[in-house]
Amino acid sequence: MLTRTLLLTAAVLAAPLAASAQTGTSFSQVQSGTYAVEPGHTQIGFSVLHFGFTNYSGVFSNVSGTLTLDTKTPSASRLSVTIPVSSVQTTSDKLTDELKGDQWFDAAKFPNATFVSTSVKSIGKADAVVTGNLTLHGVTKPETLKVHFIGAGENPMDKKYTTGFEATTTIKRSDFGVKMYVPYVSDDVQLTIAGAFEKQD
Repeated sequence: MLTRTLLLTAAVLAAPLAASAQTGTSFSQVQSGTYAVEPGHTQIGFSVLHFGFTNYSGVFSNVSGTLTLDTKTPSASRLSVTIPVSSVQTTSDKLTDELKGDQWFDAAKFPNATFVSTSVKSIGKADAVVTGNLTLHGVTKPETLKVHFIGAGENPMDKKYTTGFEATTTIKRSDFGVKMYVPYVSDDVQLTIAGAFEKQD
């Protein structure tokens, strides 16, 4: 019985390892086509310097959108995503509620943030610079993401062909009219995005 339990545990643990083995896939080998955001494993993390004491973080989730991926001609790729502002989460329930309010993101009036790419420039074999229009709090500004390809392959859990990327950028929240407590809570907001995409038939 113990042996069977150990074997089952090993099999469960091996599934993510099998997926991670796919990261040996080069970007040029990834299947081109139309992908949809896989919201369960896509998140947008943000970090601000809080009163000069700590880099305080939170996250947005429930992202939706599409990626049109052309691995042979990366510049032809396109990305469009929507982020529900009310999905914001921090380790403080009080702060989370405040961020949804009209002094911060005003989720009732501006329920979604969006990013729509305008250009994609390949940098090396696994990196790209993606420029696009970010709309947040009713304001649209051009922003640039530094994107790194993580891996691709068949997800062993649901058998769907999946590809994943990490993106980073820094934005000024005051550019989007979110000015509460600037400069005590930093104007600069660091974003780290984990993006998973499932290929559509």
